[in-house]
Amino acid sequence: MNSEYLNIRIKKDNKAMKQAGRKPEVFKAKVFKALSDPARLEIIELLKEGGKYVSDIVKRTGVVQPAVSRHLKILKECGMVEESKAGNKRLYKVTDPRIFKVINSLDNNLIESLKRHVLERMV
Repeated sequence: MNSEYLNIRIKKDNKAMKQAGRKPEVFKAKVFKALSDPARLEIIELLKEGGKYVSDIVKRTGVVQPAVSRHLKILKECGMVEESKAGNKRLYKVTDPRIFKVINSLDNNLIESLKRHVLERMV
């Protein structure tokens, strides 16, 4: 069926579509860049519990609403988070729980090892 016939407007995010079509390394870098912010990591970890409204995220993280919305937009652009409307609110949830494996792969042992290497280079 034709989308014009159904009177549906499909918004295409050309930037995201172009990046998704490039080398996998380009998209991987975008994902890691999105995860590089502590507030976004905190939001993702919070969404591990299930879908949350922006107001819930604001209360739980202490991050102001405009910043939470901006962080969610970045996570959404990477495909990690999706939103659904519930009245005048938006519910956000993680699209694929495998993202937690990526985050958890940076376990404490690896973090301590990396810190040691950095400190050794400074001495």
